[in-house]
Amino acid sequence: MADFNKFDPRVDSLVIETKTFWDAAIGKLADADMHWLADAVHRHPEKASNVQYERAHTGFTRTITVTVADIERLYDEKMSG
Repeated sequence: MADFNKFDPRVDSLVIETKTFWDAAIGKLADADMHWLADAVHRHPEKASNVQYERAHTGFTRTITVTVADIERLYDEKMSG
């Protein structure tokens, strides 16, 4: 059985919905930053610090809680890319 508290490529291939939450350690972000960060973290869920899957009737919902480490990594990738 899959571990629903970490990235699993097999389960991820069955994702039908995504949700994004923000770690309490993250302060206020501009709406535009939150939007691109959420898109970027879901584009490569295997790199996210906190991934969870929840069963749905026809697949899974992927929930990522964005952490400070995720934001640092994403900004580093954006600036170097």
